[in-house]
Amino acid sequence: MTHAPIDCGSPANRDVLLDADVYYVCRRCTACCKWPGDVRLEDHEIPPIAAHLGLTVDEFIATHTRLRTNRKGLSLLEKDSHECIMLDGNHCRIHPVKPAQCRGFPNKWRVPGWRQVCEAEAVPLATARAMGLLAPDGSA
Repeated sequence: MTHAPIDCGSPANRDVLLDADVYYVCRRCTACCKWPGDVRLEDHEIPPIAAHLGLTVDEFIATHTRLRTNRKGLSLLEKDSHECIMLDGNHCRIHPVKPAQCRGFPNKWRVPGWRQVCEAEAVPLATARAMGLLAPDGSA
């Protein structure tokens, strides 16, 4: 795992923690679930999400996804309010199998102004490792 002095990163980032000394622990405030934009789905993420919802892969794709804005894969649908289709009140329907993009926020990507709305708790990286939030190599 590497670290980079990047302000916002990218939702596609799977490897770089944006802060070298801090890990943000999600408090499930759902603020990140309410921003408009693509929630990328990688091919290997689709079967576990479909199974979690009790759907076949084809049913899940037909009812819960759309083509990404860049036309290079699938994204979760969003509601008219721009909330993620998987958000039910303040509960994520697919939390145990959520996509890597969701798991990576705000440690691997973020949007400008995220600290004003996100309730994630900043903890020292060493503490996060001791809590089992990170693998010894630093991966989340």
